[in-house]
Amino acid sequence: MAQAKKKNWVGKAAVVGLIVLAILVFRFYELGQYLSLDYIKSSQEKFQALYQAHRVLVIAAYMGIYIVVTALSLPGAAVMTLAGGGLLGLVVGTITVSFASTIGATLACAVSRFLLRDWVQGKFGDKLATIDAGIEKEGAFYLFSLRLVPVFPFFVINLLMGLTRMRLFTFFWVSQLGMLAGTVVFVNAGRQLARIDSLSGILSPGVLVSFAVLGLFPITVKKLLALYKRKFGKVPQSAAGD
Repeated sequence: MAQAKKKNWVGKAAVVGLIVLAILVFRFYELGQYLSLDYIKSSQEKFQALYQAHRVLVIAAYMGIYIVVTALSLPGAAVMTLAGGGLLGLVVGTITVSFASTIGATLACAVSRFLLRDWVQGKFGDKLATIDAGIEKEGAFYLFSLRLVPVFPFFVINLLMGLTRMRLFTFFWVSQLGMLAGTVVFVNAGRQLARIDSLSGILSPGVLVSFAVLGLFPITVKKLLALYKRKFGKVPQSAAGD
């Protein structure tokens, strides 16, 4: 038991060390400037020429950078999504961003679970048990709703879900589906990259309201079905999918 705990501690220390090193490199070399909207816009023609010459290599490099940025919760994911639209187009850009963002988010969730869950369990065991119960009850519906509403910080959802018992595979596929609508909006906006002056201009109040309604829809349907089942003792055939 003591040996297992020691190995676990060494593993966590190694992961923390790698994360800290990556963030220090990011800060020291000011790599954030390359993930700014101004830099992406000014370099669009150069990136476009590179993409035309080496499509597979550019897509692979783009995905790798996107995954690292999201896995470490670094700033720049929204700008990279726009860049994906401007560089790769709507279809290829959406597919690439969808998988890269979901893989990065799942890695962030896994790191949060590996590093923080034991500490949170020891300090807030009762509260975490309540959250786990809620996730177990609502499950994919709850995460799907959170992913549909872009007003919730992307990285916060990744880290908090890491503290629950939700399976990583479930987290992956629900996140991919839930983030797809927002991905399409940003990638499509990126096709007009030269005309974008700020990120805030992409999501109008109407778009945000639409996402909020979409986010509430799955849980609302589930609640209504549960209410119907309690009242009448069964779920309608059409709603049950029979």
